[in-house]
Formats: sequence, C-alpha cells, structure tokens
Amino acid sequence: MSEVKVNPGICGLETNITITSDMDTASIAISSQCPSVQKMQEDLTDIDCLEECFSKIGTSQVYEAAGKHCKHVGCPVPSAIIKGLEVACGYALPKDVEIKISK
Repeated sequence: MSEVKVNPGICGLETNITITSDMDTASIAISSQCPSVQKMQEDLTDIDCLEECFSKIGTSQVYEAAGKHCKHVGCPVPSAIIKGLEVACGYALPKDVEIKISK
C-alpha cells in the first residue's frame, strides 16, 4: 500500500490518494477537494501494475482519466498517482517529489 498527499499549488485543492496492490493489480482510492480529480477514480479500477507503471504517458490509464476529467493540464495529481502506483506495486521505493517554482 502507498499513500500520496498532493498539495497542488495555487488552486489549493488538496488530494489524498491511497493505493493498494497485490503486485499484479492495484486499486486506487482518491479523496480530493477538486471535483474534477475526484471523478478520475471512476476510471481507475483494476489497474494492471506492470502495464501502467511502464506505459507511455499517452497510453496510460491514469493520464487517459486525467484527459477526460481534469480541467488543468498542469495538475500534478496524475503524476502523483503514477508515483504512488510504482511504490504500491513494488517498482520503486517511497521518496518525496518536489517542484519549486519562483519568479
């Protein structure tokens, strides 16, 4: 299992993602203040771990759901879901990701 907390930046609509896996398939539970992100969960059932973690962005089930539901192309939640999947499925160790933006 992995848990991912996303503070997306200026929109302030935080998202919590819990991913459970039997190492072959994964289940994703999304709790988000963003209704668009929350709707992604409908399309993210029975995820094939190997296929999803090593697919290209254009063929990823997560990014397909994001393309269908997310209103903002810069949303970090789809990437966070993939990172959580990698950990839950045993393909990566948990390590925080950080994006710093300044002007």
